[in-house]
Amino acid sequence: MRLQQVLVRPVITEKVNGQMEKENRYTFVVDKRSNKLEIKEAVESFYSVKVNEVNTIVVPAKNKSRFTKAGFVKGRKPSYKKAVVTLAEGETIDLFSF
Repeated sequence: MRLQQVLVRPVITEKVNGQMEKENRYTFVVDKRSNKLEIKEAVESFYSVKVNEVNTIVVPAKNKSRFTKAGFVKGRKPSYKKAVVTLAEGETIDLFSF
């Protein structure tokens, strides 16, 4: 798998922002077929940082439903894979600059 396909997007929530500041951990949505070694290589090459640890989580699919004018609509949100990346001491990633 090419490194451009591994990282899909960063996750930015209140919980993740707290982990960024306190524990130097960053969370990314990654391709489901990627493994920890590919994720580590992709983060190190794109952001020029040293990665200490990579933890992965497969978030399961969820059923969703809502009531609309047209009636009761049922659907399903797809599953995806998340990676929590711990950087070396003193390294940071600036996700908020363009």
